[in-house]
Amino acid sequence: MNNRIRAKEVRVIDETGQQLGVLLIEKALQTAKEKGLDLIQVTERVDPPVCKIMDHGKYLYALKKKEKKAKAHHVGELKGIRLTFSISDHDLQTRARQAEKFLKKGDKVRIEMKLRGREKAHQDFAREKIKKFIDLLQQTVPIKIERELKKQPRGLTMIIAKQ
Repeated sequence: MNNRIRAKEVRVIDETGQQLGVLLIEKALQTAKEKGLDLIQVTERVDPPVCKIMDHGKYLYALKKKEKKAKAHHVGELKGIRLTFSISDHDLQTRARQAEKFLKKGDKVRIEMKLRGREKAHQDFAREKIKKFIDLLQQTVPIKIERELKKQPRGLTMIIAKQ
């Protein structure tokens, strides 16, 4: 920025985006000062380096905004919702609201139902509970099933995501 630019000649772009051409650094600095703005080096990869006449504060703000936007592309995590064999309807609704928050944020959700002891003999009942949970979710958020309901050694699991 301004006097920190080491090149003897720079390609200058004014605040409106118009190219002023290749100028000596002194002439470019003088032009920027006359307009009450700063001379900011945008890139040094080319010869002569490209400089822009603009307000330094606005430039920094634009850079931060650009970084934030790049960071905003959220890569979905895998969140877990654990259901039990004898879960009540109200608790099922509470877990559905939590899963809805995860899905709206862009995360995938693994639905787990642990089956212990004699519960393993009633897998059809467990499948109905999970189906009821999925139906509750689909009322608020359109979902797609990433991995079908699968029998694991200790219960049932399924992975869903927002459509």
